[in-house]
Amino acid sequence: MKKIALILNISLALLFVACKQENKTESTAEKVVVKERHEPKKTSYHLESAKDWLSKNATDSTKFHIAYAVNRTDAANFKKMDSVVIPDDLTGDIEFYLPFPLTVSALKDINKIVFFSYPTQTFAAYEKGELVYTGPTNMGREKDKTPTGLFFTNWKAEETTSTFDDEWELRWNFNIENKLGVGWHQYTLPGYPASHSCLRLQEKDARKLYDFADQWELSNPETVKVKGTPVIVFGSYDFKAPKPWLELAKNPKALTISETEIENVTKPFLENILKEQKIRQDFQKVAN
Repeated sequence: MKKIALILNISLALLFVACKQENKTESTAEKVVVKERHEPKKTSYHLESAKDWLSKNATDSTKFHIAYAVNRTDAANFKKMDSVVIPDDLTGDIEFYLPFPLTVSALKDINKIVFFSYPTQTFAAYEKGELVYTGPTNMGREKDKTPTGLFFTNWKAEETTSTFDDEWELRWNFNIENKLGVGWHQYTLPGYPASHSCLRLQEKDARKLYDFADQWELSNPETVKVKGTPVIVFGSYDFKAPKPWLELAKNPKALTISETEIENVTKPFLENILKEQKIRQDFQKVAN
């Protein structure tokens, strides 16, 4: 009997360990895997002529994408600029040169969310509170401001035509406000808010967000059954002031967005975001 009891105890112990291991595996699977980050040693910036900087760095194009992002522009428009702001150390990853926080604990229960900051002209995508992608944007100009608040991605198209001008071809378009026709897509970035309310992106960023976010699910052409990924557009832009990122030459933290700011921006919408997320999760369970 003692031998049987010993065997039973050992079996239960092994089962307990196995269950713990299984739970550990499930818990690990829920965590977002973040790539190893490379932080620059220097955080200072300086102003320089775009022409001079390009000529000095012509043989090292690996630095270019950071310079473009810091100046909220693209390759074609960077060449046209006079004074640009340049990091003194360009060896870090892009997230260390843009203002969004790397982690926001208040977002830990949100599977996916995208933010667009009007004052800093940048966007950020988070999974479970971890920053997974960020980049520059050029949003709505003064007379055609991008609406702010909570939106949900709906339909997308690899290529579509602008509703404002049928000669404008928009690549990697993802709509966030169907009636107003507002969405993000690839288009030229002059380095300031210049769109007709849409969220302009570099092509690589537009493609990344195109793949990142979810589309809506419709039960018929008029009824939304499941909403897409939450998108929060926040803040305002001073159109009469100099480009705010030029201030980085004086204060490297001039544009920093704190974790608390993101928490405060999200808080009014959190209940709605989690409700819609639950609807999507239940829909996916049935679909699978």
